[in-house]
Amino acid sequence: MSAAATTVWGRAEQQDFRSRVRGTLLGLAVGDALGAPVAPLDRDGIRDAYGDPGLTDLAPAHGRRGAVTAATQLALFTVDGLIRAQVRRDTGAWHPPTDLHRAYRRWAATQWDWGPDERRENDGWLARQEWLYTRRDPARSLLIGFGDASMGTLDAPKNPQERGCEAAVRSAPFGLLVGWEPDLVVQLAVECGAQTHGHPEGYLAAGAYAVIVHGLARGGSPDEAVREALSLIGAREGHESVSAGLERALDAVRQGPPSADRVEDLLHGDGGGGGEGDAGDVGDGVGGVDRKGGGEAAGALAVAVYCALVGQDVRHGLTLAVNHGGDSAGTGALTGALLGALHGETALPPAWIAELEGRSTVLALADDFAMEMTQGPALHGPSTDSPAWLARYPRG
Repeated sequence: MSAAATTVWGRAEQQDFRSRVRGTLLGLAVGDALGAPVAPLDRDGIRDAYGDPGLTDLAPAHGRRGAVTAATQLALFTVDGLIRAQVRRDTGAWHPPTDLHRAYRRWAATQWDWGPDERRENDGWLARQEWLYTRRDPARSLLIGFGDASMGTLDAPKNPQERGCEAAVRSAPFGLLVGWEPDLVVQLAVECGAQTHGHPEGYLAAGAYAVIVHGLARGGSPDEAVREALSLIGAREGHESVSAGLERALDAVRQGPPSADRVEDLLHGDGGGGGEGDAGDVGDGVGGVDRKGGGEAAGALAVAVYCALVGQDVRHGLTLAVNHGGDSAGTGALTGALLGALHGETALPPAWIAELEGRSTVLALADDFAMEMTQGPALHGPSTDSPAWLARYPRG
């Protein structure tokens, strides 16, 4: 990875950027929490449980309303890894995919350790948040991919048949690197996606999604952001299912009022097959979950783009995104991050944000990310070091 461009920020630009960072992370988390209760259900099961309109409000999952899944946990560690990468850049040891892999390994430790007391001093602030030490339906591909110190790469990816949407969901924060060129954002997301999702559909969906978030966070229109993604992934081998899904999403917007049937069609538009179950032959002792049908990345990404484009507001877009027979938590998270990046934090439903698990952590991490990306040289560097900052985000 080559160095990214440095951006000079005005005060209004910093405030707008912080709102979009907060919106992206809060939107991802609240979409995840909204979809979590219906993630195990097909459409008939959702109607049986919540009536003909389907799920329209937060409902209990994992013992409470507003509970998030492993999707949000990993997205937070993406942010942590990006901040740590910037801090480590001072040392000259700058390789973001490696820094992100270290962050994801810190997440993996939360799935096995009893609590933050077991962490090392240089694990940093996020790894010491006690509420993260619980398993929330992590896919086996994630536990396998981050289960040892070996890092998957594009030449030697982990889980070569894995094409679920989890890599895409955790890639939303890459799109917040607004000072980077879009091709670098895609490359970073693709390289990090291959650490758990070795099928091109899995890691290219991550790249496409990250650059869509990037376009929105820079103030572009959703249509422009999707076209940018199509252009950047179109030359990569194995892009066909992801490109076709994005094209179908754009076409569906022009086909009349939003409908649950259209969402279901987009979800399965690639013909099905594959998905989380493909990782099952790698090792049954890992203990993650298999996904129901419709968890493939191309379909989930198509649903998220469609719902973000046609939603009358954030609440409508999110409820449309979760009432289907696929990975509702995944599509909810993907859609929520897009809407948050597009509209900023104030557009998100306040009542849902108020109940969100880990809200204070999400907000603190979002603000730290915004401060690092806009004022990093004042926090650490050759001539200036903030001890408090380096305690939160160690160079080690």
